[in-house]
Amino acid sequence: MNRSYVDLHVHSTCSDGYLTPEEVIAAAARCGLAAIALADHDNIDGVARAMQAGTACGVEVLTAVELSTQWFEFSDMHLLGYGFDLEDPYLARALAEFQSFRLNRNLQIVERVNEKLRVENRQPLDPERVRLLAGGSIGRPHIAQALREAGVVDGNEQAFERYLVPCNVPKRYFPADEAINLIHGCGGIVVLAHPPYVTRERRGLERLVADLVQQGLDGIEAYNNGSGLEETDHLIKLARQHGLVVTGGSDFHGDPGSQVRIGRGVRGIRVPYSCVTEVRACLDSRSKLVENR
Repeated sequence: MNRSYVDLHVHSTCSDGYLTPEEVIAAAARCGLAAIALADHDNIDGVARAMQAGTACGVEVLTAVELSTQWFEFSDMHLLGYGFDLEDPYLARALAEFQSFRLNRNLQIVERVNEKLRVENRQPLDPERVRLLAGGSIGRPHIAQALREAGVVDGNEQAFERYLVPCNVPKRYFPADEAINLIHGCGGIVVLAHPPYVTRERRGLERLVADLVQQGLDGIEAYNNGSGLEETDHLIKLARQHGLVVTGGSDFHGDPGSQVRIGRGVRGIRVPYSCVTEVRACLDSRSKLVENR
């Protein structure tokens, strides 16, 4: 089996994925992936479980997290943290505060959805059932799953269009510079996730990356679902221009009917193992920099 590919951006039930950390790793092993990074949203609860499962089946697992950030006009900009200390108390406290907000936010969304269902003379959703479907932190895809299960909608797109978007509660974001400092403070590196979803305007993206490099950005997720071959090539060149690492991932959530599979994103994108090598080298450089201070 060819183990020259990796997936450095996947999700589990610990945020808004549909598979447990152990199921994610089992899927990665079946696909023959050499390495994987469980990057749940603002949450590292599943990383240790994923690492244990990876050890058992021979899949390398990197510590990872996907942070929801904001930088001036760029809201809901996602930054990926890699290689940090899972036991760092400052990281644990910051993420615990975010998880508490996330839980309350999604319960508020459930209540708003239920108000809309009552107006439509439909049976409201049971919040406990939504919790069970999530198997961890509740996310909007789990509310969509409950709506599908109740027969209210036919699929996720309809659930979001009819209920989740109109009933949304605004998210909370880390300031990007604080997020970068948080990950650096616990020994990790920071990568800009799926840049085309931040902005499709190349000049604007180039200015943003230059700005984030000044704040300590370490890499760019060049292999992502929003990029075709030309866009990926541009992102690799942009990363090299600033001396940044190149990473990639499928952003796999495991939702039914999605064309995204673990290890293969939209258009069948595949991520080479060289991305892990770059991440490791950057982590080593950062560790030496700290030691020499």
